[in-house]
Amino acid sequence: MVTESYKSYSEEQLETLLLVAGCLGKHHSSLRNTLLGKIGDYLNFRAEVEDFHSKYLSDICNEKCYKSNLSACCSKDGIITFFADVVINVMMSGRSDLDILNTALEKPNEGFKCVYLGERGCLWNIKPIVCEMFLCDTAKKKALHVSPKLTTEWDALKKRERLFTWPDKPVLFDEIESFFIGAGCYSPLMYMHNSPGLLRVKKGMKKGHLLLCNNKMPFFKP
Repeated sequence: MVTESYKSYSEEQLETLLLVAGCLGKHHSSLRNTLLGKIGDYLNFRAEVEDFHSKYLSDICNEKCYKSNLSACCSKDGIITFFADVVINVMMSGRSDLDILNTALEKPNEGFKCVYLGERGCLWNIKPIVCEMFLCDTAKKKALHVSPKLTTEWDALKKRERLFTWPDKPVLFDEIESFFIGAGCYSPLMYMHNSPGLLRVKKGMKKGHLLLCNNKMPFFKP
């Protein structure tokens, strides 16, 4: 039996997917072109992360979770998608890719795995950033802890992630939400505008900027 909370999750995801696709279609020439000019650096970052995964992590993850049918990191209760995740994936997907996501979200999922986990892995073209940047203890132990160099590389990628997602300064994920809000589109996945924690971070950014302008302090901590 599918729980109400999970049905709500699936419905929320599907509604956001349809909203983004519809909004991009309605404002194709303006909104889409503007966003394409904004996400280039992020796509380059994601390509570097994917390359790191391919070289050092994919075999470990495939053996530990996927072949064993465990996939603990892809549990349905642990998947968080930001609105910007959906936008970027829609922009980088074809119609057939989106149809696959629609079908997955419309089906009841009675198991413990993420609804987006298909027979060949994740159904997204550009996976949610939370999923992409998560490493379980096994992966860390087998891939990173054996090499200080790899640990340094991964830590550097984690720091770069925050440049797009952590709103203690103007960041891409917040900007994308603002674009869509300005276009009259709204989703509960707009955590940059809904999450109390992230709103506090943004409030701290504004206070820090004001103090800096007033020459009262050179920096602030969120």
